[in-house]
Amino acid sequence: MSVLRAHQKLVVLVVCCMSLLMVSMDATVLNIALPDIREDLRTNIAGLQWTVDAYTLVLASLFVLAGSTADRVGRRKIFKTGLLLFMLGSVLCSLAPSLAWLVVFRMVQAVGGAMLSPVGMSIIAHTFSDQRERARAIGIWSSATGISMAVGPIVGGLLVETAGWRSIFWINVPIGLIAFVLAWRHVPESRACTPRRPDPVGQCLIIILLGSLTYAIIQAADASVSTVLPIAGIAVIALIGLLLYELRRDEPLIELRFFRSPTFSGASVIAVSAFAALTGFFFLNTLYLQSAKGLPPLQAGLYMLPTATVIAICAPLSGRLLAAHGPRLPLAIAGTAMTISGLLLAAFTSQPNAVLLFAGYITFGLGFGMVNAPISNSAVSGMPTSQAGVAAAIASTSRQTGATLGVAIIGTILAVRTHGSDTTGFLQASRPAWFTIAGCGTCVLLMGLMTSGRRARESARRSADKLQPSQH
Repeated sequence: MSVLRAHQKLVVLVVCCMSLLMVSMDATVLNIALPDIREDLRTNIAGLQWTVDAYTLVLASLFVLAGSTADRVGRRKIFKTGLLLFMLGSVLCSLAPSLAWLVVFRMVQAVGGAMLSPVGMSIIAHTFSDQRERARAIGIWSSATGISMAVGPIVGGLLVETAGWRSIFWINVPIGLIAFVLAWRHVPESRACTPRRPDPVGQCLIIILLGSLTYAIIQAADASVSTVLPIAGIAVIALIGLLLYELRRDEPLIELRFFRSPTFSGASVIAVSAFAALTGFFFLNTLYLQSAKGLPPLQAGLYMLPTATVIAICAPLSGRLLAAHGPRLPLAIAGTAMTISGLLLAAFTSQPNAVLLFAGYITFGLGFGMVNAPISNSAVSGMPTSQAGVAAAIASTSRQTGATLGVAIIGTILAVRTHGSDTTGFLQASRPAWFTIAGCGTCVLLMGLMTSGRRARESARRSADKLQPSQH
């Protein structure tokens, strides 16, 4: 790839940020619309879980395939295709006549979204070759998530109140069109020197694993044990089959040797924990503010503004801390803040207090704002550059797997314990869910400390050295 000038690199970064902004904003505005979707399409908590998880489940299932395909056929080509599919899915979602069709169209959206996040991070990794420059770029790219969270609840609340929940999907079209034109004109094409061959068996096993696991968790609240256990057993069998099959392939869909690197493994576990906490946090708060407390969508969005604003501020700050001091400091801050937030909001459920509520919101924003940049950087740093797409895709898969599990687990806890729609009943039912979110924060803290020290970095270098000969 030819060396790009500074302003050309900036345009590439802007395009990648726009795609992430679009995908992230879709999630935040959807959360604001959940109560209206519940009423209009006459569904229950499980239906709302599937509205969110159908999207994240397909993302998690296809990220690795999208990353490896982009390495093989061209990153810009896959990126532009993803933009078109995401816009198409958005239009279809706005026309969905029932919950079932909404879930199907959300999956169409997700097919396009799967081509954007990992491929965008791979494009950044190839565009910004200097390690410090890349860390700052990833920090800026990660801040798009924070910006979407700051803008999304307000825009979503305004759209839902004025034009109905279907209008939340319209905003993706103009953003997608601008990003497509800029990508077509300014993003250079790039491919891996040694692309991997397709792995349809591994791809099918990933879909079976994530789909059956999510189904078992969501249906645990309503279905019998005799129904849930066989589905959970299918997930276990798929996991064992995936590990055994991928270990025997020369070019596996999921490069399990990447996980020999403590920093890469740690980043994957941290991503699952952090994004499970994030989606659980928004799912709980949306139902509390609108269904239990009775706030209109726009006012509920304003309640979430402190969290989103702090995320938007801390995301680029995390990139600067990462470039200056490495991943340990931002991960320590992230894990500590997310743990404290979960504990504060669990305390709020027993003693409702506005100070506790907003302290929990701000602290969670601090924690999540710090976590994304070190995850992204640890996923691609030290890995063979020819397989940046695969490494980035595994990191993105970890994020979306966490997002899927967060809604599934938190929603199931809520469904099992909720015996009324009043505020008191909801608060009592949600307390174990907040402790679960605090546990996710503790996991981020411990894994961040364990996988970012000198020994972990040395082990990561040795793992990367062993990978290099087989990749060239």
